[in-house]
Amino acid sequence: MAFNPSPKVAEARDLAKKYGKTKVIIFFIDDDAGTMEYASFGKDKAMCSDAGKLADVAYTAIYDHLAR
Repeated sequence: MAFNPSPKVAEARDLAKKYGKTKVIIFFIDDDAGTMEYASFGKDKAMCSDAGKLADVAYTAIYDHLAR
């Protein structure tokens, strides 16, 4: 897997290791600033890609919900 220096991705990787999971997606929502972002991790290249795709779908659903 490629090295990703993002601290948020490192947190997702650490949580995956801590809880024995193959994929982790973390959402960061700041209601005050009106911003949202996510970090995703998968234990190998294929799972990382899948976690990113799942995160994109979830991001859209959360965004739509918050926009109401």
